[in-house]
Order: sequence, then structure tokens, then C-alpha cells
Amino acid sequence: MSDDDRVTELRALAHPVRLQILSLLTGAELSAAEVARELGLTHANASYHLRTLLAAGELTVAGEEHIRGGIAKRYRHEWRRSPAATTTKRRKDATAFVRAAADELVRRYAARATGRGAGRTSLTDAELWVAPDAYEQARVLIEQASHLLHDAARPPRTEGTIRVNLTAAAFRMADQ
Repeated sequence: MSDDDRVTELRALAHPVRLQILSLLTGAELSAAEVARELGLTHANASYHLRTLLAAGELTVAGEEHIRGGIAKRYRHEWRRSPAATTTKRRKDATAFVRAAADELVRRYAARATGRGAGRTSLTDAELWVAPDAYEQARVLIEQASHLLHDAARPPRTEGTIRVNLTAAAFRMADQ
């Protein structure tokens, strides 16, 4: 992968709206108009972000349909084949992505369900010294949790579903 390709990927991912779109399209095939309605965007803005994500290889065109004399593409995020899922190990500088993800975490935390019946929240932050096998076990469990939720994703507001967030980062720190 060239440096230009990495920059394109990072730019595509380094925007909170695009992270929302990727999450939305993990469990659904939606058109630009549907993405715009769900996220409260203009159709033009949603189309722009969808084109950017498509060019970066983060989305696939899942189909087309004729609507009012035009053709509307339906997009999907095939998260297991996403460059983001496979290139994080190769990124030399993912600072822009990390910042966008951090901003998105703040937004999602503020929008969490609170009060009676809201469910449990699990938050943790730690910089620890652990045995390598303990770290590897934790990393695998985090990856399994991510796969479980991504694979279970459904279209927005599907009956019998709840809206959840999973943000996780696990990495080895440099020795000081």
C-alpha cells in the first residue's frame, strides 16, 4: 500500500460523520437519502461522505434502485474486508483517526441512555504492566466482542434491537 493510499484511508476515517456512517452501514444497506435522514444531514452532505468512503474502499455498492426517474445506490460497510480493519497494524500515523474516534466517543457517551432501564455501561482506561499472555488474552476478547457486535448489527430501529456503542483500543506501549 502506498503512502498516498494510507493518507486517503486516514482522511476518509478521520471524520466523525464518516465514522457514524460506517457504523450505520454495518448492519444495513442504505441509500444516500436514507443515510441523510437517519443522521440529520443534507442529501448532498451524505452523498459527499459516502463517495469519500467508497473511494477509500470502506464501502461497497450493495445495489441500485430506480427512484423518481433516477438511480439510487445502496451502500454497505463490509467491515471484515474494510481497509480500516486490516491496515491499522500498517499505519505509521493514525493520529487523525484516533482524534476522530475520541470525538465520536464523547458524542456517543453524551447520547447514552440514562435512567431507569438504561442498561449497564462499562468504561475503563488503564496503562498497566502485565504479562504478555494476559495482554494477548485481553486483546483477543476485545476482538471477539467487536466481531460479535458487528456481525449482529441490524438496520436502525429494527424491532427487538437496542442501540449500543463499542469503542476499544488495545496496544502495547513503548517502554520508557
